[in-house]
Amino acid sequence: MVRMLPLRHALAIAVVQIFILSGNWASAKNINFYNVRPPLDPTPFPNSFKCFTCENAGDNYNCNRWAEDKWCPQNTQYCLTVHHFTSHGRSISITKKCASRSECHFVGCHHSRDSEHTECRSCCEGMICNVELPTNHTNAVFAVMHAQRTSGSGAPTLSLPGLAWVFGLLLIRGHCS
Repeated sequence: MVRMLPLRHALAIAVVQIFILSGNWASAKNINFYNVRPPLDPTPFPNSFKCFTCENAGDNYNCNRWAEDKWCPQNTQYCLTVHHFTSHGRSISITKKCASRSECHFVGCHHSRDSEHTECRSCCEGMICNVELPTNHTNAVFAVMHAQRTSGSGAPTLSLPGLAWVFGLLLIRGHCS
């Protein structure tokens, strides 16, 4: 005679299977939603990257919208943004480009009393990281990525599918006893 599982056990097993099949959900914590990703295409060399690029654009929207989609040269490592704006915050010109470390040495904001405008410069490291404009000393910075910890360091973590598997074993064990 076939024995039927109680509804709660069947439901628990179904939930466990859903978690196991959806293993990619566990890696969602590692996604950087602020990073715009270009379509995948072959890179010209290892560690290639792209930046928004424009010269003397009138506003950030048009700079980013019409930015040329090309890989940065091999002698560059960062994306540079130079923003000139009035004392009322209205953009005068925006320049974005691929840059070397030496071009990123002078980040920050500088007010010109002669022309009554401010220039803020920022540099960042990463694929198309120069989306926003620097407008003050808080965001006119040199932002670099920190290396990920190696798998051998820190406390071990258990993924969602792993937890679901343990939970399923406990359910089955509890059912059998």
